[in-house]
Amino acid sequence: MKKVGIISQARMTSTRLPGKVLRPVAGRPLLAYHIERLQTSGLPIYLAITTNATDDPLADFAATHGLPVTRGPEDDVLARYQQCATAHDLDVIVRVTSDCPLLDGGLIARAVQEYLAADTPLLYLSNVLERTYPRGFDFEVFSRELLEEAARHATTVSDREHVTPYIHQNRSGRVQFQHLTRPSNRSAYRLTVDTAEDFELIQRLIEEHQADALGAEELIVLLDRHPELVALNAHIEQKKV
Repeated sequence: MKKVGIISQARMTSTRLPGKVLRPVAGRPLLAYHIERLQTSGLPIYLAITTNATDDPLADFAATHGLPVTRGPEDDVLARYQQCATAHDLDVIVRVTSDCPLLDGGLIARAVQEYLAADTPLLYLSNVLERTYPRGFDFEVFSRELLEEAARHATTVSDREHVTPYIHQNRSGRVQFQHLTRPSNRSAYRLTVDTAEDFELIQRLIEEHQADALGAEELIVLLDRHPELVALNAHIEQKKV
């Protein structure tokens, strides 16, 4: 059996909204929602944070919640992922980011089943290259073999900060691709937290609509029915890789 684990990267020094992952909504930090929703996948979860003292609160959160944590370079996130995968002897990595508090663990579990059924370490499976899900449901599934190959050969700052460009740009020429998509495109919806407007939307969704208890498709229906909520952060431009 292959050992599969979800690695979530986190740091407190976000440029646009510092400390965002520990900002409280309904009395609980966003990171708590993120972790709880990932737990519905049934997969082990690991937190990859920086060695900076500013991330000590994240280490404290992990200790309080019984969450394994590894610490590495702030800008070399690729090294952080390799360190975490090695420390926990993972064969397959699911990469997510902690600024997505409404990720759907069930959707990730489905993706992992499809990945394992393909039975090849050369596969990269995600819902981000062919984007039909709202931003904020993002995940990538790949083997430790591909991760270590990227860690050996990726050299640019951008490659190492964003972890997977070497893999999904297929620079080795060996990567196979599979995409998890939905029939209708809702990629314009934004459920990630990078700005104050993003935070306001997530806060209202959780406090007014109990969004933390809804699956991906239920959340999409909710946004379809409430264009006034979608408008809160529709003007926000995603930072470019």
